[in-house]
Amino acid sequence: MDRDFERFVDVERKNGAFTTSPPLHRRSSDHRQARVAPRRAPAALSEGASSDGGSDAPCDFPAIFNFGDSNSDTGGLSALIAVVPPPFGRTYFGMPAGRFSDGRLTIDFMAQSLGIRYLSAYLDSVGSNFSQGANFATAAASIRPANGSIFVSGISPISLDVQTSQFEQFINRSQFVYSNIGGIYREILPKAEYFSRALYTFDIGQNDLTMGYFDNMSTEQVEAYVPDLMERFSAAIQKVYSLGGRYFWVHNTAPLGCLTYAVVLLPKLAAPRDDAGCSVAYNAAARFYNARLRETVDRLRAALPDAALTYVDVYSAKYRLISQAKQLGFGDPLLVCCGYGGGEYNFDRDIRCGGKVEVNGTSVLAGKSCEDPSRSVSWDGVHFTEAANRFVFEQIVGGKLSDPPVPLRQACRRGGGGR
Repeated sequence: MDRDFERFVDVERKNGAFTTSPPLHRRSSDHRQARVAPRRAPAALSEGASSDGGSDAPCDFPAIFNFGDSNSDTGGLSALIAVVPPPFGRTYFGMPAGRFSDGRLTIDFMAQSLGIRYLSAYLDSVGSNFSQGANFATAAASIRPANGSIFVSGISPISLDVQTSQFEQFINRSQFVYSNIGGIYREILPKAEYFSRALYTFDIGQNDLTMGYFDNMSTEQVEAYVPDLMERFSAAIQKVYSLGGRYFWVHNTAPLGCLTYAVVLLPKLAAPRDDAGCSVAYNAAARFYNARLRETVDRLRAALPDAALTYVDVYSAKYRLISQAKQLGFGDPLLVCCGYGGGEYNFDRDIRCGGKVEVNGTSVLAGKSCEDPSRSVSWDGVHFTEAANRFVFEQIVGGKLSDPPVPLRQACRRGGGGR
């Protein structure tokens, strides 16, 4: 066994990957001292929810099944295409962990707050534990299937319709194995009753919009295909519903005009900028998409009366962080922590985070991390740092940015009422 794999196993074991307990605490500076909390942590009863079984009681979700892109990918693309390199993962895991950040993502904090283990990627065949859910998200995923290879289009082949098909396959195969083979599989696969009681989370659509801009479309042209995205998204929700899902937590898309790579790579389209330095046009497209998504969720509530659908305004949480970064203790929100080249943004189109260059015949790491990622919003010009992800989680977990305004732990409540 090589030393890197030994270290991976050690980190994952200490963070709960080979146990039934979810890792609920940040590792110490020595990853071998990481703590593992009980399966249902007392912290899961925070945020004003009572434990007396009343209307404010938490829903006690036994699992999370997530669908999305790099904002919530916990190892899918890394298992499918290429391993995420160092220095990704440095802040929490101490090594790459399949996430496009220096540490944890918003979905990790969500799972933690519900007393659920960090989600294993469905596509990751080694060391995974699906006893409390699975993650079907892959970085670069879109709602609409891409035309061409990921190496040409930059878009993952694991589009939303593929992810929901994988989920259907996961249900059938996992329950067959759970029931007919048993043994260790009963420790790493979910119980049959979990599927109807689980929380189903969706965070996807960002790449569908940026794909249009990178194909030199105008904002009007991008907005013209949003109705098709909504039809496909609606079909995905209805498919999961037909398979037993009832509780849905839907994130809208981020302020795209505040992502460094979009501003740098397409400067003409990105102009003009607002006071926060974000592209007015890109953000207008994101808001248009979000308005249509909210309408789609409303229609789904009417079509699926037994479902509880929560629309979550992640856009507002992220824009607040970016527009008030310095007041919140962060540095320049568009300045990349892990990048190359210095300058205004420390972002190079050819040498990204973890990228290497040849120096005297030797491959040398060039895309290096800043000294303190916790002071940065942008990790690599596309994705947030763990500190920024934590901020977003703290903004959305209590329900103040949700419609209906229910906390995450009460997302089984339709309209904030009964289950």
